[in-house]
Amino acid sequence: MPMFRFREAAALLGVSDDTVRRWADSGRIASTTDQGRRAIDGAELARFATENAEGTDLVTPPIVGASARNRFVGLVTKVTRDTVMAQVEIQAGPHRVVSLMSREAADELALEPGSLAVASIKATNVVIEVPDQSR
Repeated sequence: MPMFRFREAAALLGVSDDTVRRWADSGRIASTTDQGRRAIDGAELARFATENAEGTDLVTPPIVGASARNRFVGLVTKVTRDTVMAQVEIQAGPHRVVSLMSREAADELALEPGSLAVASIKATNVVIEVPDQSR
């Protein structure tokens, strides 16, 4: 199972290293020692990321630029496999990304809860919404 140092976990959760350290010290997230340094098991980090993203009410800041690629770095939180297909869920900050792929691809990538993954998205149909800015 992948292990994430506090610095890596903090970056994935969008908080500071000190915040992760405080959460671990208070027992809010389980940690262990890996090669002499404190770390968090990938499955535990995925559980924590999912649990803390629920009910998140973020205010979207103004968009001043855009990237050429749509990439979301996150943690695999769930993999459901059948004989042909796999459904993979990734928690990328407050965003849940779901991908359908062949089971073979999921197996080759060794996807499991707690794995670090990047969801690269290319869509031919994108809905654009404009929020009410009169407030």
